[in-house]
Amino acid sequence: MEHADKPVVVFDAYGTLFDVHSVTDLAETLFPERGHELSQTWRSKQLEYCFLRTLGDRYEDFWSITDSALQYTAGKMGLDLTTDAHNRLMQAYLALSPFPESPKVLRAIQDMGGQLGILSNGTDSMLDHLLRNAGMEGLFTHVISVDRIKKYKPFPQVYQMACDAFGLSPRQIHFVSSNGWDASGAAWFGLTTFWVNRQSAPVEQLGVAPHAMGATLDDLLDHLLHGTGLTG
Repeated sequence: MEHADKPVVVFDAYGTLFDVHSVTDLAETLFPERGHELSQTWRSKQLEYCFLRTLGDRYEDFWSITDSALQYTAGKMGLDLTTDAHNRLMQAYLALSPFPESPKVLRAIQDMGGQLGILSNGTDSMLDHLLRNAGMEGLFTHVISVDRIKKYKPFPQVYQMACDAFGLSPRQIHFVSSNGWDASGAAWFGLTTFWVNRQSAPVEQLGVAPHAMGATLDDLLDHLLHGTGLTG
């Protein structure tokens, strides 16, 4: 991994900058003792639908998929998903909590002269809500949604959008994701990848490894500044 003085760093949003499971508290309030299961199943089905719709060439945007995955989850768990509960959970997805270190790391990268981007499955509207709620609007040079090409990560053309936006080759872009499959897809494409391995999971066995990894975004900052972190 090349350590530029002024890096271009493109982030995944869901699970990387923002905690998708920050909906758990609300889910627990609505469905006592079932909140954790609801959040985990909802997220898993959300990703599965993204993969399936891309493979089947049956695109629906991320908001619709998130809604469908919630309804599936309620059915699987036997929950009475009232209109009020449904609406509150969906709105919670527009106000996911950023991970504690996210704002300071983003600003630190800017302070070192770096440019920031987001490359996400989320729609433009969903991402706009997330950034405004977290006070992060204006930090990013480019906020890129897959909705522009109607394919989900890890479809190669998604990663090409980051290169096109910044006018750089893949290796010149540091791509950061907490999702092992996303880091693998980006590495397949040729981006310089940093995997935020929040769950201490093993490296995906897909014939490629992230260029570097760490447990939090703080480790990313150390890596950009000092070249620390495990290398793949």
